[in-house]
Amino acid sequence: MSCLPTCRNHAFFADSKTFPDCAPKHDPLDILRNYRKVKRQPDFDLRQFVEDNFWLPESQSDIYISDPSLTLKEHIDKLWPVLTREPQDHIPWSSLLALPQAYIVPGGRFSETYYWDSYFTMLGLAESGREDLLKCMADNFAWLIETYGHIPNGNRTYYLSRSQPPVFALMVELFEEDGVRGAKRYLDHLKMEHAFWMDGAESLIPHQAYRHVVRMPDGSLLNRYWDDRDTPRDESWREDVETARHSGRPANEVYRDLRAGAASGWDYSSRWLRDITRLASIRTTQFIPIDLNAFLFKLETTIANLSGLKGDRETEAAFRQKAQDRRAAVNRYLWDDENGCFRDYDWAP
Repeated sequence: MSCLPTCRNHAFFADSKTFPDCAPKHDPLDILRNYRKVKRQPDFDLRQFVEDNFWLPESQSDIYISDPSLTLKEHIDKLWPVLTREPQDHIPWSSLLALPQAYIVPGGRFSETYYWDSYFTMLGLAESGREDLLKCMADNFAWLIETYGHIPNGNRTYYLSRSQPPVFALMVELFEEDGVRGAKRYLDHLKMEHAFWMDGAESLIPHQAYRHVVRMPDGSLLNRYWDDRDTPRDESWREDVETARHSGRPANEVYRDLRAGAASGWDYSSRWLRDITRLASIRTTQFIPIDLNAFLFKLETTIANLSGLKGDRETEAAFRQKAQDRRAAVNRYLWDDENGCFRDYDWAP
């Protein structure tokens, strides 16, 4: 819709995330036709137009009032219902992706679930004895993999172009450890997630990269954070445009690296910056992150273990080899012998 850039760049919403979270009240094509008809009228009011044609997002957690007499555990247990969103039908033309099971949101301006944040939420659910929600969360992420081929950053359409740290294997492990059996049924989803992260690896030669995969000088494969889009993020449009404007670099490069930084979950850490004082120096896609490759090592070993439990020795052996190859590459390129620790590796020429 041609009115979107105008709304995104307009400051009548203090938070850039507000407008992309609005849901159209009518068919977007009808809204667009109406916008083109009235936008040049002298009394045209853009804010009023938005309010007339879009449902603004509401924060359900705003109504919660904490009770200082409660213990910390009691306070957390009372928060679960406040932060739980029940499955619902998709709202026509909304950016929110409807999920089949109940899920937990962070609250406030965040009315959707987020991938790697949810792992830490699930740790809390396990401590609270909420096995029911543990299963719902795992099933939702499995559904996202089935539907979109990966787990997006969050359940919004504008997050579909990127994922976040691949912690589904850790979720499955937690799910199993907490007494809710059935981890093996997620094996196909784990393999699909691995395929997403390794897409294009076979065609790479040393020193080349494609999407999330980098072929190292010795021919080994490691991974980086990536986003398939190179435009300002819908949820931070004005901020990204401003960052790119002062970067002295092609704007699409800056947008890609900002998006990849969001995919890392570290948005934004100085680890992605060439100049730690300037966000505009961000170069996320040029780093091989230690945490990402550790998560993928965990994913590969989990696939191997579950394949072994199902009696699939061929797949077990293949993924044990992948994990072994990754560990060797991590030790070669990411280990800092002088300081005795692992570090992100700057792979770019």
